[in-house]
Amino acid sequence: MPESTVDPRLAAMVASVLMESPVARTLGIRLDALAVDRVELVLPFSPNNVTVRKVVHGGVIATLIDVAGAAAAFSNVDLEVVRGGATGALSIQYLAPADGVALRAVAEVIRRGKRQVSLEVSVYADGADEGPLVAKALMTTALF
Repeated sequence: MPESTVDPRLAAMVASVLMESPVARTLGIRLDALAVDRVELVLPFSPNNVTVRKVVHGGVIATLIDVAGAAAAFSNVDLEVVRGGATGALSIQYLAPADGVALRAVAEVIRRGKRQVSLEVSVYADGADEGPLVAKALMTTALF
């Protein structure tokens, strides 16, 4: 899939609103790649994000998925029309434990409408999209 350049205003919004949000900063989520309708985020391993031993908490993974999906949804909107958005639905399948590893979330738009964006988000262990698949999600973002 060819990478396409995101409007600099949208890239700035993703960086300032999503990546600099208190929750993203607290968890350590970082933007790794931003293209139209596709985003990759990295979450380094931190003992502050675990539930037991070194297993990353499912809620932390859900937050990573939510931020990645929101960023992909906003990678290609008309800022003259869209002022904000919110997650409308989120369904996650946890497939393997994230045991002491960095995570990579890859969010891709599957369908973009005027007021709703449907996305698929995959979360991989070891911070690489070739690593073991930890979770898979479908989500929708409502635009307003």
